[in-house]
Parts: sequence; C-alpha cells; structure tokens
Amino acid sequence: MLAIELAANTIPPVTTTDSIQLAIDRMAEFKVRHLPVVNDQLFIGLLAEADITDPDHSLPVSSLQHLHVNTFVYEDKHVYDAVRMFYEHNLTIVPVLGPNKTYDGVINQYAMNAYFGEITAIAQPGGIIVLEVSNRENSMSQMAQIVESDNAQILSSYVRNFPNSTRMEVTLKLNKADISSINAAFLRYGYDVKATFNHNDDDDDSMNRYESFMNYLNM
Repeated sequence: MLAIELAANTIPPVTTTDSIQLAIDRMAEFKVRHLPVVNDQLFIGLLAEADITDPDHSLPVSSLQHLHVNTFVYEDKHVYDAVRMFYEHNLTIVPVLGPNKTYDGVINQYAMNAYFGEITAIAQPGGIIVLEVSNRENSMSQMAQIVESDNAQILSSYVRNFPNSTRMEVTLKLNKADISSINAAFLRYGYDVKATFNHNDDDDDSMNRYESFMNYLNM
C-alpha cells in the first residue's frame, strides 16, 4: 500500500499568515499535537505543539522559530515509511506530499491503526501462536507448511527482534480457532512455542474491542 492511499484532508492545515492561536485551537479540535503548514498547496513544514513557546498567540505562524520541514512522506512511498515517521518523531499526523512538495493530505493515527488492524487480521476469528526462533530457523515457508498440513492458513504474521540476540519472536494469526494440533506439530518439529491463544466465533470479542479502540481514537 502506498502512502497516498491512506492520506486524507480530514485535518485542515494552517498557513504562515494564520495566527498561532488558530493553530492551537485546531490541534485541540482534532486532538493532534501537529499540524501541516501549507501555502497555496505547497508544504512549508510541520508545526509541533511543543514548539509553540511564544506567549503571544496572536502572532502569525511565520513568527515561530522552528518548523519541521523534512517530516513528511512522498505519495509514492510505501506506507511503512509513514510508520517510520510516526515512530521516529513521535508524531500524531504525517503529511503526504506529491511532486515538488505539493500537499496531498495527512495520515492520522486513526487511519494508521485501522491499517494495522486490517493487515494483522485482528477482526477475523482464529487462533494465535507465538514462536521463538533463531535467525536460521526463521523459515516462513516451513511454518506455512506446518500450518497448512492441518488444513489451516496463516492470515498474518509479524516478527519482533530482541536486542543483541540472534533470537526472534514470530507471531502467527491463523484462520482456525482450535490450534491444539498445530501447536503439537510445531513442538514435534522442534519449535519453541512461547504462547497460544484460541479464539472462536462464540467467545472471540476481539472485533468488539478493536471497534471500541477505534472509537476511542476518533473521539
């Protein structure tokens, strides 16, 4: 998925001639700590709430000493570049730009969380199995073969690395609720199974919890 596919104009930018107070009010209205500064569709920079130090909020945005001019992603970049921006700069929005730094919109945290909910299949019922493997054992084809031999499929997977270690944690979301036989198969193949979570349509409330979380973010 490209960054432009998650970009939206749900949060109006400010211009350099707008007052600092307008920027503060807009941040409060949309519950963000950052706002894009845009003049005639040209991205000027990203304004951070923490950088508003002048007590005179009637001054224009152009009077501020600092704007984050390099905090954005281009529209043709993968959405993971936006994830990196969120993570590295602790952002609440990421501006998305077209050629010559023309402003397309922003990706907000709600859109990003919804995207992760989709790619991790959080709303779909099924079991979860967590493995700890070494770098050499990280063969997704072998893991998939073990899962598929039990008439199941991997809906999503992700890896967590450990600092200063050759070990890693692999989490698999499966489309089968009862994964006891798959767990046993992984153990037979010598995998270190750290945890398993069995969910089915009757007792799986992950969709309700996910929707509640999304509603909370959108307040």
